[in-house]
Amino acid sequence: MKTLPTLRQLRYLVAVVERCHFGQAAEACLVSQSTLSAGIGELEAVLGAPLLERTRRSVVPTPLGREVAARAQAMLKQGEDLVDLAQAARDPLSGTLHLGVIPTIGPFMLPGVMPALRQDLPKLKLYLREDQTERLLARLEGGELDAVLLALPYALGDFDAVDIAQDRFWVACPPGHRLSGLAQVKPSDMALEDLLLLEDGHCLRDHALAACALDGARRNITFQGTSLHTLVQMVANGLGVTLLPQMALEAGILRGLDLAAVPLVGEAPYRRIGLVWRRSSGRKATFRAVAGVLQAAGRAALG
Repeated sequence: MKTLPTLRQLRYLVAVVERCHFGQAAEACLVSQSTLSAGIGELEAVLGAPLLERTRRSVVPTPLGREVAARAQAMLKQGEDLVDLAQAARDPLSGTLHLGVIPTIGPFMLPGVMPALRQDLPKLKLYLREDQTERLLARLEGGELDAVLLALPYALGDFDAVDIAQDRFWVACPPGHRLSGLAQVKPSDMALEDLLLLEDGHCLRDHALAACALDGARRNITFQGTSLHTLVQMVANGLGVTLLPQMALEAGILRGLDLAAVPLVGEAPYRRIGLVWRRSSGRKATFRAVAGVLQAAGRAALG
């Protein structure tokens, strides 16, 4: 019978390949450097080939080491999913949940839904991480996160998703602006405006452009902000108009500013808020319970 690598040995290798540093890898794995080095040596003996090139100053993965580490990440994720499956079978509404959330949702939605999550799922311990969609999904795929709260549509790949709410777009402009007197703003009304949007990497940028059919009119984008709060300050200073999600308005993003907000109309004047998780995860009952709480909170906040 063949001797097989252990998950512990594979975890050590992945840590070193990710950091190219034995000390940092050992710290991440909560073991001594000698223990980590011995574990990787055992793995190389099992596989019969070197996985790392060691010098006095650095450590570099061999081509085989990189390939083994990439496959080991998938195996480690599957091992974690097995543990999650067993935990969910015992009590799907308990344990820890590492939830990612994008910056255009987190500050505006979470303060209102956290009390409901604590009340309805008191045994679930929630850890939050805020980042842009692409990086959150990479962490989700790698097993660092259990689920992600993001805006749709987005190319999800091998993930499952459930819709939480529709978040309507509003046009924010100075009170004397030509759009401020309209009952509703049509996408065609936006064609001549200096539209202020978030910088590349924020999915809200693409959703806003799609909502007002401006994919081909990017010449109107004169400023790229890093946050919605920055955008509304620029609008208040007369640099243009912007599109804001309703949840940001409900959270008071315009409080203290002399700005008007007019609803956008069209075929799809909104973004969809969704909860996403790995298709292979054994915690589907947990995610559906969380989604149910978020849906109820979303209906109450966004109508």
